Amino acid sequence: FATPYLQQPLALGADLVIHSTTKYLGGHSDVVGGAVLTNSEDLRARLAFMQNAIGAVPGPMDCFLVLRGTKTLHLRMERHSENATHIANFLSDHPKVESVRYPFHEDHPHVELAKRQMKLGGGMVSCVITGGKEAAANLVKHTRIFALAESLGGVESLIEVPAGMTHMSTGDSSFAVSPALVRLSAGVEHVDALIADLDQARARA
Repeated sequence: FATPYLQQPLALGADLVIHSTTKYLGGHSDVVGGAVLTNSEDLRARLAFMQNAIGAVPGPMDCFLVLRGTKTLHLRMERHSENATHIANFLSDHPKVESVRYPFHEDHPHVELAKRQMKLGGGMVSCVITGGKEAAANLVKHTRIFALAESLGGVESLIEVPAGMTHMSTGDSSFAVSPALVRLSAGVEHVDALIADLDQARARA
């Protein structure tokens, strides 16, 4: 989720980095793909051999769409991060929100580590809504700008309840998330409009 603009794991000692080009690198919700990066010539050669043998290569249009997205990556990630920061601050002060998770928020248990490793906090924010599962479902039901969807990383703001959507299959496992957890992908719309949307949705919920 950080993208190469906000974090460079190879410089931090990683051997391999996997990026979803579907998300922020493409940035416009119109491509599916991924990329593997390494500083190791041995690993690169092995991966290149497997790629050639297996045929795991994207089509020309997919490559074009990702390259198009990288041209505005820095601008978008700065706006995503700025919006997410304001949203996290708004939610953390809201009486109907129990907790907020955002890497650069002062209440995050690893905020200092995040700030050492990342340029900005990125566009993903999650929070636990007071009132449990029903309250979370009602919140996402009433947003007007935030679209109810499982994806992330596009220019549009999205919202979802992971326990009933992306993480439903983990409900009976140790990986289960709170049914009151709401995940937001902050887009590039005006932050005042995004906060007003969350405010009215929470009031209606």
